Amino acid sequence: MGFETRGRVWSRAALARYGEDLAAAHLRRTGLRILARNWRCREGEIDILARWGGTLIVVEVKTRTGLRFGTPLEAVDRGKRRRLRRLARLWREENRRTAPPRTRVDVIGVLVRTDGRAYLRHDRGVA
Repeated sequence: MGFETRGRVWSRAALARYGEDLAAAHLRRTGLRILARNWRCREGEIDILARWGGTLIVVEVKTRTGLRFGTPLEAVDRGKRRRLRRLARLWREENRRTAPPRTRVDVIGVLVRTDGRAYLRHDRGVA
């Protein structure tokens, strides 16, 4: 089962990847340096890790095709924000020598409509 935009059928994975690509491009345009994408460990995954000066930015990207189950940003609840903080600590331990001293957790919501238009919202410092 997929989602169709302008004659293209997207799988869930392809739609999620598209949203992450849009989010990464947005972060680069705003001056952030992407350190890693889809970093995984046994505890979970961080969609995007970026750097802004002395701050590590941990970014969760949520891509949706409609608002039936709420906005993409509403999908990142308190538990998910807590997990992102824990994952950030694990990434910092693994990258001690290069990790910036401060950490911020952001969420980027991407809403893709059937006409192919995508809307992006970036909430900074959610956790």
